[in-house]
Amino acid sequence: MRRRRLRPALATLALTTATLVTLPAAAPPPTGSPAGSSTGPRADPDWSVAMVDSTMARYTPSTIGGWSYPVGLYLYGQYLTYRRTHDARYLAYIKSYVDRFVGADGSISQSFNSLDSMQAGRLLVILHHETGEARYRTAARKILDRLATYPRMDDGGFWHADTASRAHQLWADGVYMVNPFLVEYGEEFGESGTTDAEAARQLAVYGGHLQVASGLLRHAYDESRTVSWADPETGLAPEHWCRAVGWYAMALVDVLDAVPADQPRRPRLLAILRKLAAGLEKYQDPATGRWFQVIDKGGRSDNWTETSCSSMFTYALSRGARRGYLDRHFEAVAHRGYEGVLARLSVGPDGRTRLADISVGTNVGDYAYYVARTRATDDFHGLGAFLIMNEQLRGD
Repeated sequence: MRRRRLRPALATLALTTATLVTLPAAAPPPTGSPAGSSTGPRADPDWSVAMVDSTMARYTPSTIGGWSYPVGLYLYGQYLTYRRTHDARYLAYIKSYVDRFVGADGSISQSFNSLDSMQAGRLLVILHHETGEARYRTAARKILDRLATYPRMDDGGFWHADTASRAHQLWADGVYMVNPFLVEYGEEFGESGTTDAEAARQLAVYGGHLQVASGLLRHAYDESRTVSWADPETGLAPEHWCRAVGWYAMALVDVLDAVPADQPRRPRLLAILRKLAAGLEKYQDPATGRWFQVIDKGGRSDNWTETSCSSMFTYALSRGARRGYLDRHFEAVAHRGYEGVLARLSVGPDGRTRLADISVGTNVGDYAYYVARTRATDDFHGLGAFLIMNEQLRGD
């Protein structure tokens, strides 16, 4: 397989649907700041393992939450940790979660009327790859079939949701919810020609509407220019909300990893990434290495550096530099981001990790709305983004 993500780390595991693993509390990592030395992040302790063990101790597969993109993001990060550590508990936990929603015949009680609802579909592809059970393919196919009838803008971009309140709108968040799934589905089931082309198209369309001269992306675009937040001339949302841009950045490098060198839209995607990377470097907070909730307004006293987007940007810049999509100096930008995120990680008196300053789920709004969002600890948006970042950069 082209991508590392779905290449099995071990032989396919035989996992029974009824198995529910007893999950111990995490062993406490060493105390003190997790940040590394000034020359780069340190390899120890294994913060991915500590975070996964802490999260599994807090929640069972039945109590972690319903079918949703934040849980799907976190469990994807847990899968990456499984891929490296081969700890069978991690994959068994993911399977127990997914099996709450997928029947023996592959039925899944999801309507998939929003892009958000599709993100956890990556877990279906993963479990088919790891177990070979056909029911996961059947369930995943429901997402692909839904996309065939899903509403689009005039230029082919998927609406954020098939509802009146989201009609004609593109949100930068949406590209991560569906496009990594598309390329991974195509690779797993031999349909890459179709799925790669669609994923590349979506990223190009979204980038064409949302990216501005600074290289950053606005949170959203309304083709109809009727929603309250849309500029009446451009249709754009007023601000660069950091996690929306982070979703786009991660999706972009994941799709570039997947599509072949001769994919017609690949040069356009590389151009978008390089322009975005320059903007991110410009607006990285020099004091912390992180990025602000509203990216380009870090000078305002009420703005604050946000952990999930900082993890996302760190991952995308590191991955882009290593894969040759970006100049190698962006690895240093990523290292600063990594140290900044690690500075928001701590270990509580119970020996479990705590990741601070994560924005809760957020709609499109103005500056005051974004900076007033709750700054949560251990929100799944941040945990998932951290694991993806940490698996990319740990040991550097």
